[in-house]
Formats: sequence, C-alpha cells, structure tokens
Amino acid sequence: MFDARVSPPVALAFSILALSTSAILVRWSAAPSVVVAFYRVLFTLAILAPVALVRHRAEFRALSARDGAVAIVTGVALAIHFAAWFESLNWTSVAASVTLVQTQPVFVAIGAALLLDERVTLRTAAGIALAVAGAVVMSVSDLLSGSAFAGTALYGNALAVVGAVMAACYVLAGRSLRQRVALLPYVTVVYGACAAVLLGVALTGGEALVGYPPREWLLFLVMAIGPGVFGHTVVNWALAHLESSVVSVSLLGEPVGATLLALALLAEVPGPLTVAGGVIVLVGIVVTARARRLGT
Repeated sequence: MFDARVSPPVALAFSILALSTSAILVRWSAAPSVVVAFYRVLFTLAILAPVALVRHRAEFRALSARDGAVAIVTGVALAIHFAAWFESLNWTSVAASVTLVQTQPVFVAIGAALLLDERVTLRTAAGIALAVAGAVVMSVSDLLSGSAFAGTALYGNALAVVGAVMAACYVLAGRSLRQRVALLPYVTVVYGACAAVLLGVALTGGEALVGYPPREWLLFLVMAIGPGVFGHTVVNWALAHLESSVVSVSLLGEPVGATLLALALLAEVPGPLTVAGGVIVLVGIVVTARARRLGT
C-alpha cells in the first residue's frame, strides 16, 4: 500500500499528526458516539477493502480458520475501544480522554504478564504505578477544577480507561497474527468485524443511521481518511518496520497534539493538575514501554 521508499519514522510522525485530529473531529460531530465510530470504521473499510481484495487474493484464501477467528476477536476489541473512547469525549476533557486512552501500553504489559507469562520487572511495575497515579491526578483535577466536566469527568475518564484496556486487547490479540498476515488483509478482516459490532450496538440502542446533514457525513469521511487510513493503518504498517516500543512511545505524541488542537479549536484549557497528571501518565508509559523492550 505504501511506497517502499517512504521513511518509516517520517510515516509514523505523519500518522501521529493524523491521529491527533481524531478527538477534535469526534467532538465536532453531533451524531451519537457509536454512530460516529461505526461510520469512521465503515468508511475506512470502504477505502481499503477494494485494494486488499484486488492485490491480496492469495493471502485471503490462505487465511486459516484460526487466524480468521483471531482477527474477528481483534475487531471486537477494537469496536469496544472506539465505542468507549468516543463516548468518553462527551463526558470529560480532550486532554484527559486522549491521555488516558493512550495508557494501553501499560495494560499490554499487564496482559502479557497474565496471559503470556511475561515477567513483570521492577521497572515495569514502577511505570504502571506512575501511569495509575497520573490517571488519579487527572481525575481529581477535573473534579476540583469547577470546569464544564467537573460533574461528569470521573465517568468520562473511566470510559477512556476502558478504551485503553480494549486497545491493549486489540494489540495482544493481533500481535502474532500481524507477523503472519499482510497489512491490508489483516485490517480488512479486523475493520470488517469492528464495523459489524458497532452496527449491532447502534441498532440495539435504537440510534439513527441516516438523516444526518452533509456536515456530519463530511466529518465521518474525514475521520476515515485522516485518523483511519493515515493514522491507525499507517501505524500498523510502521510496526513491520520499527520496534514496537518505538511505535508505542511515539503514540504519546497524540495526547500532546490533541490537547493543543483542543486549546486552539475548542478553547479547552487544561488545568494545572490535568497537565501535571498527564505528564505523570506519559512518563509512566515511557518507563513501561522501555522496561518491556529492555526486559529489566
């Protein structure tokens, strides 16, 4: 899909910029959060699937039933991630939501220890503790600041953490599969399963799928092209060319970018405790990611 001459670090930096716009686009939309998530994934799938089906027919035919099942489970985890995170943006600040949802490396470390018998080192435990402490500080900040989210921040922050846990499940479930399956067949199956789950949730909740003004459809499309294709999909491509720890730490640029965009476009100014808590969370994630890479 991407030219071999493209520098992976440059592509990764570009993808972080694209991902940073996601929270702003979600906040701009007036549609229900699960509908926004559904159309973002559906439109992304509509862009990528035709290319995948034309260029990778052999890979699709070679996909085993077991690998297909793992891809579907991965897609389910991704759907819950999107549903929880997008909804969190209705209840808490962009800075808190995006920072907390990026704690997924912490939950990857915990999941790897519980499910894959990876050793939890002292440094890994310290990183996890820092990230948790930072999350607590951010939650307390919104509750005490008297901001527009003071009464709902705790719920919104909890949803963002659920989104982080599901993102970690997405990473853990798809880690080995991505090593065997090419990028486009992989994301086609995963995004297909993800869209199906989000559609089911929207229909079960009685949400309208049509009747939105042109502005909403444009937002759905921009989300698919920006954060969808040039964000998440490029990150998946970069994982084949860069160490996973490098990618995980680079993703910490998203909360910074999203917070700056929220300040400029939504006039959403994070309080001192929110900033302090966010820094603690980011430091905790860096410590965790580096500890897992070094095994110390």
